[in-house]
Amino acid sequence: MTEPLKIALAGLGTVGTGVVRLIETNADLIARRARRPVRITAVSARDRTKDRGVDLSPYAWVDDPAELAAREDVDVVVEMVGGSDGPALALARTALANGKSFVTANKAMIAHHGLELAKVAEDAGVALKFEAAVAGGIPVINGLIDGASANAVERVYGILNGTCNYILSTMEDTGADFGEVLAEAQRLGYAEADPTFDIEGIDAGHKLSILAAIAFGAKLDFGAVEAQGIAQIKAADIEQAHGLGYVIRLIGFSEVDRHDGMPRLFQRVRPYLVPLGHPLANVDGPTNAIVAEGNFVGRLLFQGAGAGDGPTASAVVADIIEVARGEMGPAFAMPVEELEPMAAAACGHRVSSAYIRFTVLDRPGVLAEITAAMRDAGVSIESMIQKGDPDQDGVVILAVVTHQGPEAGVVEAMRILEGSSSLTAPPLVMQILAN
Repeated sequence: MTEPLKIALAGLGTVGTGVVRLIETNADLIARRARRPVRITAVSARDRTKDRGVDLSPYAWVDDPAELAAREDVDVVVEMVGGSDGPALALARTALANGKSFVTANKAMIAHHGLELAKVAEDAGVALKFEAAVAGGIPVINGLIDGASANAVERVYGILNGTCNYILSTMEDTGADFGEVLAEAQRLGYAEADPTFDIEGIDAGHKLSILAAIAFGAKLDFGAVEAQGIAQIKAADIEQAHGLGYVIRLIGFSEVDRHDGMPRLFQRVRPYLVPLGHPLANVDGPTNAIVAEGNFVGRLLFQGAGAGDGPTASAVVADIIEVARGEMGPAFAMPVEELEPMAAAACGHRVSSAYIRFTVLDRPGVLAEITAAMRDAGVSIESMIQKGDPDQDGVVILAVVTHQGPEAGVVEAMRILEGSSSLTAPPLVMQILAN
């Protein structure tokens, strides 16, 4: 009989217990697909006494997760502790250096330290796998590494954070404002008690940087991701966008910019207006969806559950099955030394249409001031909508949609208007996603 693959689990939260449950439930199927049995031998978590709804008595319990990396009865360490540094990173470094393959769902750690860990794995001849770190149960990483491997990927973008997508699509359905929907999302468990990483676009930025490195063969560079969240979006923006034929979604967008002959990596997370006919426009609730565009395959759409114990555990165990089969290829599709270092791309020359929301005093001359600033910055206005704000007397919402033009023009118009006494809040700029 083929020797079982022996795994150790660090972290027994929602996903960790989901992995235990999945391996136990589908043991025979997993063994056939892995071509050998997969067995849990040891586990580690902070609280031994907590009832997690699964029987952990067959497995050795280790209080210090770092000890898992030195056990002789462990071939693969599976980390679900979380955090970009601390115990998770220490465990990853130790496991890989000790010749153990490493599977993780930790996007923050991979975004910050993925190149270092991938190089250690390559030198040790073991696998570093992180399918579950991006978009939960959606097999987008394997889709890019294997399914689209013959293609030059031209861009990769999508809805990478289920919390933000739930909030925005619920605002769309109910007409409620951001704060009200966020509170409901926290009550339902879709948002953390501290939702900062989600609503400020940091979580999506982690995932985007990982996808960009794989898609473009570029060195991972999370620090170059331009991130803007959704907290500024009002119900009025949702309504205005819909009237114009769009929905608002938080989009992570990346492509290689070659306008000056040098490849530069463009990475942005921010709210976009998405045309109603675009595949991403119909992605509601906590769902994730990623679009990759290849030069031969065309547009690929990956869509599904971006979080949760079942979908994320499914991706973790899929990685374990690959290790069991002996698939030890480079974590980022090619060896770290072959990944291309790319400087961050500036956005000023990029051509797009934009939606700009101004919150202004309802008084003569305001419209003329805004249109003059747009004219002086070389920005052409396609349409304009004015709507009174019933919550604030004397204040109106003015929404402007621009014709396509360099983003630098919009930036310059906002600079001209900075400090204007007519504006009661900073303008909100959202690009319009091409259909």
